[in-house]
Amino acid sequence: MSAAPLAGLARLLVQHGKLNEVDADALQVAAVTAKISFIEQLTKSKKLSAGDVAEFSSQTFGFPLLDLNQFDPSYVPAGVLDHKLMSAQRIIPLYKRGTSKLFIGISDITNLQAIEEVRFQTGLQVEPIVVEDDKLALFLERLIEASGAKLKDLMMDEAELALSGGEQEETNDTGNADVDDAPIVKYIQKVLMDAINEGASDVHFEPYEKFYRIRYRKDGVLREIAQPPLAIKEKIASRIKVISKLDISEKRVPQDGRMKLVLSKNRAIDFRVSTLPTLHGEKICMRILDPTSATLGIDALGYEPDQKAAMMDAIQRPYGMVLVTGPTGSGKTVSLYTCLNILNEPGINISTAEDPAEINLAGINQVNVNDKAGLTFSSALKAFLRQDPDVIMVGEIRDLETADIAIKAAQTGHMVFSTLHTNDAPGTLTRMMNMGVAPFNIASSVILITAQRLARRLCSNCKVPADIPREALLQAGFSEADLDGSWTPYRPVGCDICKGSGYKGRVGIYQVMPISDEMNRIIMKNGNAIDIADQARREGVRDLRMSGLLKVKQGMTSLEEVMAVTNE
Repeated sequence: MSAAPLAGLARLLVQHGKLNEVDADALQVAAVTAKISFIEQLTKSKKLSAGDVAEFSSQTFGFPLLDLNQFDPSYVPAGVLDHKLMSAQRIIPLYKRGTSKLFIGISDITNLQAIEEVRFQTGLQVEPIVVEDDKLALFLERLIEASGAKLKDLMMDEAELALSGGEQEETNDTGNADVDDAPIVKYIQKVLMDAINEGASDVHFEPYEKFYRIRYRKDGVLREIAQPPLAIKEKIASRIKVISKLDISEKRVPQDGRMKLVLSKNRAIDFRVSTLPTLHGEKICMRILDPTSATLGIDALGYEPDQKAAMMDAIQRPYGMVLVTGPTGSGKTVSLYTCLNILNEPGINISTAEDPAEINLAGINQVNVNDKAGLTFSSALKAFLRQDPDVIMVGEIRDLETADIAIKAAQTGHMVFSTLHTNDAPGTLTRMMNMGVAPFNIASSVILITAQRLARRLCSNCKVPADIPREALLQAGFSEADLDGSWTPYRPVGCDICKGSGYKGRVGIYQVMPISDEMNRIIMKNGNAIDIADQARREGVRDLRMSGLLKVKQGMTSLEEVMAVTNE
């Protein structure tokens, strides 16, 4: 059967020499067979990236190009387009100007039928804006998810909840239709969906003597979102334990598990579930693990240009050890997985040992540590070295044995990534010495250390200039040269977009310290963290406070937020 003639974008890409005709023809046939768009098939084949196609379309047709990662979904006009039309034609409404003009995001600018359908459905003048297809797909999914009823619409009274299954809910783990239709199941699902839509990182279910509450952690701050009846605490705990494959009869000891919420054929969210017996029942904490956070790219994390260059130089080395340090919840896992994602090529063998694996990435061999079964970090590392690895990631260096094996791997031609819990980069080296690692081994293996914190990002819609006395700025760490009047500090206010907090999202603050020859000499002489920090400062390495103050100068965050997260 002969292929159909090239049409639309495929024909244009061939005409402009971006694709050869044979490839374009094959891709067009494959797209029809798979029932997906030509652009989706094209980006899957890696002949061209979504960014390349968007840039080509923008330049060829003269339409503006928009990065959806920088676009706030709250600006999208509600109810303008039908969700079925948006999904079928891969378009999103971006902005409505006045009563007659609608700006839409579209990845295939040659899809005139989509533009015409929008014009027909809305009766508005339509202005296309080019967006990248992969970002469009994610944005569209989140837009449709967010359109569901909010949690307050599903709040149930105690009488209704009493009908949700009783003993059957606690003992039935088969997931039959009766259980799945129970109000308690729908309630839990709504709690989790709202947490995802709001960008929360954790969900806490907390029983107390006289009340029961649910809290979200968003941008590092806990906020109460509901107080369901106390009578349902056992039912909620049992249901979550069933879907997380935990023992529902065991309520005396902590348990850890996982569950997955499938949102669409292209997106699923994993939850890490932890139960804790308290005085008044089981407290459950669910960590939301979004795989897309590891694929945002290093530019989205907040590294300054010189820090990014140092990090990229280190991870591209053939062997050595890169360490990421910081407290729990500071973004270490996302940073490590971003580096692994950069290295994740068909020609590289990557293995990780974690407790547990938080983000699942195709192409990476991930191992969950299980101390009870004898699968420790050190035993996993020994097994990795017999598996011909190129890159190894150890979730955390906790003891001397793990540190020794990781260092030997770094010394024998492997790239090793790991984390340590220390306050800053120089302290990491002395921490390893305190664990019993010989100074020579540290000097010959560690090539870069990154310390990091997460600071809340000021809401761009409501932030206002802050009147901070000069003395306070100097005391915070700014130099006289910094206070030259070329920049303005900002403070949070609060609006509908940021839900009154004045902050929306978070940005990383980093201390990226490449290990120089002079630092190695200090290590070999058993130097302490202060000696290494002084040398790092002489070499131009910014500490966490200085990196944070740079974010203040750039208007990304407030001075009080930097002072709070870099309390030195």
